Amino acid sequence: MNLNYLKFGTIGLFWLVGTSGIYAQQLTDKSEIQLNDLSAFNNPGKSWTVAEKVLSDPKKVNQLILSKGTGILVNSTSNKEKGADLLTKELHGNIILELDYMMANHSNSGIYLQGNYEVQLLDSWGVLHPTSGDNGGIYERWDDSKPNGSGYAPRQNASKAPGLWQRIKIAFQAPQFDASGNKVANARMLSVELNGVLVQENVELFGATAGALDKEKTLGPLRLQGDHGSVAFKNIKISKLPEDRLNGRNRNNGGDDPIYVDAPTNTNIRSFIHYGANKIAVHAISVGSPLKTHYAYDMDNGIILHAWHGEFLDATPMWHGRGNATSRARGAVTSFVKNAVPTIAQLANAQATWPADTANASFKSKGYTLDAEDRPQFKYQMYGTGVTDIIQVTNNGKSLSRSITLDKPVNNLYHLLANANTIDEISKGLYLIDGSYYLELAKGASKPIIRDAKEGKELIILLDKPLNYSILF
Repeated sequence: MNLNYLKFGTIGLFWLVGTSGIYAQQLTDKSEIQLNDLSAFNNPGKSWTVAEKVLSDPKKVNQLILSKGTGILVNSTSNKEKGADLLTKELHGNIILELDYMMANHSNSGIYLQGNYEVQLLDSWGVLHPTSGDNGGIYERWDDSKPNGSGYAPRQNASKAPGLWQRIKIAFQAPQFDASGNKVANARMLSVELNGVLVQENVELFGATAGALDKEKTLGPLRLQGDHGSVAFKNIKISKLPEDRLNGRNRNNGGDDPIYVDAPTNTNIRSFIHYGANKIAVHAISVGSPLKTHYAYDMDNGIILHAWHGEFLDATPMWHGRGNATSRARGAVTSFVKNAVPTIAQLANAQATWPADTANASFKSKGYTLDAEDRPQFKYQMYGTGVTDIIQVTNNGKSLSRSITLDKPVNNLYHLLANANTIDEISKGLYLIDGSYYLELAKGASKPIIRDAKEGKELIILLDKPLNYSILF
């Protein structure tokens, strides 16, 4: 069944299916539609195409690499092809919009609700103090008395690196008009969640964004900006806005005031840490940086559990009342592990199964020491050698650098760089892991091995010399 047309407002949803004619259905809170091809849009420009897979080298400006197929809408621009916006054939009022998008390096795009109200999409990777013009910001240039670029900055920068898939969810309330056509209520961005982080909440829009498609109306098309750079979209899902969300209702989580921990300097907090699907690391630490890039480390296995951009920690579960000893990240989390397995293993050969635990490794954690800037250096013993594991925030907060050294060599010792569903080599020494982060080996590193595993793929490397690599996310 192919979706060709859509129309949805505050009451119902209407679409045209195949060639059988018009089909109308009352939209319930669980109803949804998905836009996975260009048939729902008016006259797509030449810059737009459909692909099955999209990759990008984060070091190459405005580049997207396509594999032919279906499911992903791709806008490829260049000096010769400026690109054009996509507009849905039919119109919308109050909606919840969810989609995944990929920004090329230095690219710029936007989502215009009703063609008029923009949520900015931008390569804002590493921006320490985001403005309304950054990823997740809301433009408002309709008031000439305000400074250039005025509007609503995202609460924190939850952006990922260019070439990585990002997710946004927008709850939008359309403007309201009386019988004479006079506006009686402004449009609102009830919420904008970027990569799982609430970055905008109940923002009243007193007018349309500069460059709006038309004057404010009850209904308007969804507009995806395509004239400012290369960008890709997938998993576009539109559903009805529940009535209890109108005017900013139903967003108060209640309960006690949260206990937040910031990281104005390098900060280390010990706690239990949740990771993966309902798993918990009990001998763990969260390491915070003033560059607003942080990570969590499992000292039982010597692994980085996850990292995040944005604010540091929510310690409410740990410190409120009796507490449960857990803390949680406040920013956009990128997970690095499926299961907590040892970071280092001695293998009979490069195809031997990676061990599930450290039972045969004579593993002993030696804790960590702090350097002159209060950054931890993790130390442990295994397989008869001492290991020093140093992780630092680098590249102005864009990445983590990691170095692993042994105090004496051990034959056939390997490091597990990544365990994922997909591993793509983007360029020499640069690997894309599950489409969610990059791993870049330092110059002179040994050639890693991509191998099949019980659950997907593994990227392993022989520890025959000190190892240095970066994680970009």
